[in-house]
Amino acid sequence: MDAGESVRITLRSIRAHKLRSALTVVGVIIGIASVITFATFGASVEAEIVGDIETSNAGNIYVFGTPAGDDDFDRTLQPVFTEYDVQQLEGIPGVQAALPRGIVRTQSIRHGNRTLARQQVTAVRPASIGDGVLVEGRSFGAEESAVVVNERMAGSFAENLTAGERLTMTMPDGSERNVTVVGVVNGTRGEVPVSDFARQPRVYVPIDPFYDSVVESPAAGVRQRAYPQVTLVVDPRAIPETQSAIQGYISGDADARSLSADDTELVARSGNDFVEEISDVIERITRFVTGIAVIALVVGAIGIANVMLVSVTERTREIGIMKAVGARNRDVMQVFLVEAALLGTIGSLLGVPLGLLVGYGATRYAEVTFSLAPLWMALAVGVGVLVGVVAGLYPAWRAARVDPIDALRHE
Repeated sequence: MDAGESVRITLRSIRAHKLRSALTVVGVIIGIASVITFATFGASVEAEIVGDIETSNAGNIYVFGTPAGDDDFDRTLQPVFTEYDVQQLEGIPGVQAALPRGIVRTQSIRHGNRTLARQQVTAVRPASIGDGVLVEGRSFGAEESAVVVNERMAGSFAENLTAGERLTMTMPDGSERNVTVVGVVNGTRGEVPVSDFARQPRVYVPIDPFYDSVVESPAAGVRQRAYPQVTLVVDPRAIPETQSAIQGYISGDADARSLSADDTELVARSGNDFVEEISDVIERITRFVTGIAVIALVVGAIGIANVMLVSVTERTREIGIMKAVGARNRDVMQVFLVEAALLGTIGSLLGVPLGLLVGYGATRYAEVTFSLAPLWMALAVGVGVLVGVVAGLYPAWRAARVDPIDALRHE
């Protein structure tokens, strides 16, 4: 029996049981759509975050301390990079600027009748806030009460903060400090890579006079400000050799090495290092969630197997007639395998546009750029077809073993 005849018999069987076939296909559609939805959303989030980081941090190297063997970039330790370290790092060939950052502890930040607790206040140099990141206003200078906020912080109050607004910062000792917002930014130079998708509300203040964490510098012999993180702006064309020189300094004679605990690893990471790490994390999450969605495909496979077993029972007499006129066991098996495979294929082809539609809606809701996941789409369709074939194997084998005499007697 040729393949064309098998397809004609299959289509006739499907048309004869439209509702049952449709419900069977729905299981596969849901499975395929779920896989594509999660894969597409994961690819979109990854593209959004990685794109932001690659665009804004191409020439940055980030120096910080982390417990040995810990890959969590967000963990920062006690301030250990002294002003002496900052000067030495800035003098390394290839380094164009050194931008230290510190954390100012506060209890809350108040504007009007709204109070936000435990908001992060970051102390930076004025050079960290240039024209490229300003959305409104200006950077701070030598003023003792000027601050800058990012867009997320500006939108955290009932009325968006604008340049000229006043904030009240409550310090850990309970004292209050009134400050004036002089600018709104969409980020700062030297910030550890994080996309707009994940950026938190922040207030940026000048190191002098807000930041007062000091230690005694082992090299200079005097008390100096110390920072938990320093960002070095370097020539993007010389990142490998400059990164190696920076790592050599902080691992050797740096004050930070003397001031850090024994289990602390001082590292110099480039923007590309962050891109690879973040991409790996997102890919793992996408695989896990998509793997859960594959369960729906298993349910669809069970549905196809169930329908095919019922079909074998209903068509016992038809099988007997086919064998009586010369059909071989493999011909009978082929008919039922083609039907199962066709149900899986139809479900796959209908599940792809549904998954893309739901995935697109998810990216619109999350406000990220829609990106396709071609590999996952091809894999989902392939698995959908395979599910149909595998689910039809046993029913087809059972149909092929039907005795033609008993089948002809079947009512």
